[in-house]
Amino acid sequence: MTIDRLRGALLAGAASGLRGDWDMSGDTPAADRVLMPAAVLIAISDEPEPQLLLTRRPTTMARHPGQIAFPGGRVDPGDASPVAAALREAEEEVALARQHVEVLGTLDPYETGTGFSIVPVIGIVPPGLALVPHEREVAEVFHVPFAHVIDPANHELRNGEWQGRARKFYVIRHGTREIWGATAGILVNLSRRLA
Repeated sequence: MTIDRLRGALLAGAASGLRGDWDMSGDTPAADRVLMPAAVLIAISDEPEPQLLLTRRPTTMARHPGQIAFPGGRVDPGDASPVAAALREAEEEVALARQHVEVLGTLDPYETGTGFSIVPVIGIVPPGLALVPHEREVAEVFHVPFAHVIDPANHELRNGEWQGRARKFYVIRHGTREIWGATAGILVNLSRRLA
């Protein structure tokens, strides 16, 4: 996977696929459902074998403890756009300065069962940046090969139960780590965009 191919796919502008967690459960979203706007940064290093930046949330957090995630969070009233929110959150969570991010574009919003509408922002970053996890929000910062996470052969569809309902969700395994939930769903969308 080259960065040029990624740029080309984003410029093509095709819809990305899954609209949210409920797409895989058989549920349909309620027409009056109010979703909290959020944004995440999909930071990919510009090197011969691009790497994807991910974080692991502390197990002490009330929401999504221990889960692997992109840097990101809610869009605040002071944010000019979801892109600005994703860049701000990446600065706050892992000390990724916004001047190091070349924003290529966004994917379609991804709706979660926990009430968020997430805009994934794709950005290219230089390799080898010194990143520092925010102590309360990030337990670990790590990279995985971008080619691995977007390869459909690594997208495992599992069944489970959440809030008393049967659910289907994607899991992407890399070594001992399992990427799942909205993070995996967004990566599946990106993979489909690149196909």
